[in-house]
Amino acid sequence: MKKTNPQLLNLIEQLREASAAQKVNIWNDIAQRLEKPRKLYPQVNLEKIQKHVQEKETALVPGKVLGKGEIQKMEIAAWAFSETARQKIKKAGGKCYSLPELLKKNPKGKNIRIIGG
Repeated sequence: MKKTNPQLLNLIEQLREASAAQKVNIWNDIAQRLEKPRKLYPQVNLEKIQKHVQEKETALVPGKVLGKGEIQKMEIAAWAFSETARQKIKKAGGKCYSLPELLKKNPKGKNIRIIGG
């Protein structure tokens, strides 16, 4: 099935361009994951992110972040966030980024940990 969401198609194109321009594979990897059917996108709880992400890293979820568990202050980028997850991240003093925002903020893909998938 072909993707029809124009925002998603644009993001995939931006990721591929950034991967080529910056000569880093992380963005191409994320583009490939987003090209898969949406039902294959990971759904990751905060407790798993908290467990696997180090202090100076940004978590990147090529799917949806769900609100189960507690979290300390950290930066998380994802395709989507549940409202509960978004509230808990902000309450802990962290930040929620869309994937385009993370790409703009960190084009070289440094200190990013991919969670899920």
